[in-house]
Amino acid sequence: MTFLPIVARELRIASRRRSTYWVRGGAALVVLVISTSFFLLTQQQPPSQIAMGLFAILTGGAALYCLFSGVRSTADCLSQEKREGTLGLLFLTDLKGYDVVLGKLVATSLNGFYGVLAVVPMLALPLLLGGVTPGEFWRMALVAVNALFFSLAVGICVSAVCRSARNAMGLTLALILLFAAGFPAFGAWLGFVVRAKKVPLLFLWPSAGFSYFLAFDSAYIRTGGQDFWRSLLLIHGLAWLFLVLASLIAPCSWQDRPAGAQRLRWNERWRFWSYGDPAERAAFRRLLLNQNAYFWLAARARLKPACVWGVLALLGCGWAWGLAKYHRDWLSEFMYFATGVILNLLIKVWFASESGRQLAADRSYGALELLLSTPLTVRDILHGQWLALKRQFLGPLIAVLSVFFIFMLASASEVSAAEDRAAWLLFWAVLMTLLVADLAGLYWVGLWQGLTAKNPNRATSAALVRIMVLPCIALALLSLVISLLSMNREVNLGPKFFLALWVGLSLAADVGFGAWARHRLLTEFRLAAAQRYAPGLGFWKRLLGGAEPSGPGVPPVIEMPKPAAPRVQSL
Repeated sequence: MTFLPIVARELRIASRRRSTYWVRGGAALVVLVISTSFFLLTQQQPPSQIAMGLFAILTGGAALYCLFSGVRSTADCLSQEKREGTLGLLFLTDLKGYDVVLGKLVATSLNGFYGVLAVVPMLALPLLLGGVTPGEFWRMALVAVNALFFSLAVGICVSAVCRSARNAMGLTLALILLFAAGFPAFGAWLGFVVRAKKVPLLFLWPSAGFSYFLAFDSAYIRTGGQDFWRSLLLIHGLAWLFLVLASLIAPCSWQDRPAGAQRLRWNERWRFWSYGDPAERAAFRRLLLNQNAYFWLAARARLKPACVWGVLALLGCGWAWGLAKYHRDWLSEFMYFATGVILNLLIKVWFASESGRQLAADRSYGALELLLSTPLTVRDILHGQWLALKRQFLGPLIAVLSVFFIFMLASASEVSAAEDRAAWLLFWAVLMTLLVADLAGLYWVGLWQGLTAKNPNRATSAALVRIMVLPCIALALLSLVISLLSMNREVNLGPKFFLALWVGLSLAADVGFGAWARHRLLTEFRLAAAQRYAPGLGFWKRLLGGAEPSGPGVPPVIEMPKPAAPRVQSL
């Protein structure tokens, strides 16, 4: 028998997949564009500063991508097999738990690993400018690969336990944040309570951010390098521990066992918290059904708005703790900027994940076709989903916009120069405008992607890429072109020009992709709901007018034979 047969099979399949090669080339191209744009925009500075700034940007982005890859890649791999009832079929063979776990790990994370593998050599570009040592480069490469391995291992372990896609992704994200930020935060709080001068290192070693910080020469030499290697080895050991747990849990977790008395009590308690008692559910159902039937279907869980408010309250508590500890030093432009960016990304990503999730779930369970056989129209379904999102996010959105307005006034009062004050006012006005515009674009694009994507995770990723990632890539490319054209000329465009360019590109993406998705939803909703997941045509085939896609998801077109011409017999 072949050693690790599923791994060998997945590697052969991936070698024939076009995305395997596009991901590597695309990741390297993005790094080249960012590096060239950063170099051209900061070419007046000393080479050592340019190299260190570029190195920090590239390695920080790579480390964040690796750290959260498990949420998208492996968090739903085994749980999806459980929902479809195919995981148990694998264990009817001679396959062991580690065969299935390692096979799914390779199948779901190969593109992400190839992307990191293409980016790591590009991190050596700052070495050519000086200011970055080979030791820093190799340590950063180890941190990125180690963070990727840890994130994927956490995701597949959680996937072996959970059955719901949302629970698996949420628990994976919570575990990653616990190790990356929770333990250091608890150590800092404990040090503050006992009035220690330093945070206990035991709480810092499991954090990938701590190993990333120690990878720089300034911290590595000061600490002697021991803490860096301890952190790296501890994270690596935790990753193997999660893989071993997944291999032990997967063969035992695919069966549908009857729930015990304790579990039934907890399920009933959770159902009571989420939906209320029978009287509350009946009153809430009547209230929502009077407005829209799909509104009730998408907004039955009353804890959804509470979850958003809870996360915002936690961030507010952290901000209050920082203000109580650092007093006036906490009220700075940097803290306003960092808090604004975090709140902006949090609301957008959460909204994108919720916009098309209900449609994707209804389609996967076959409930969407039943809904379309009722008197409900397509506009009723879209309006009901809009009401559900409004109920969940309108209050938090108003609160976030209010915080942004307070930050705008505080930032303007912190600076004395009139030009800097105008710049801060413009920045916060742009941030608030783009937050509302991006949410509108994410609503339409998220609905269409939830209707057509293979699973809710891909729908969320596709919506975020179109609305948030593509404008940033276009901005980097245009900045690169502008910098190349103005190399031999004394042209000082300034940050306001690039801010206006970013706003224009973001609004164009919101309007363009939003209008396209809205048109497809209003004209092709029923067709997309009835279709299966068929492979689409490539870009060049669509451009040149290729044939219609064919596959297991597309019903074959049966051509009826033409009737033969009648034969006239001569008399």
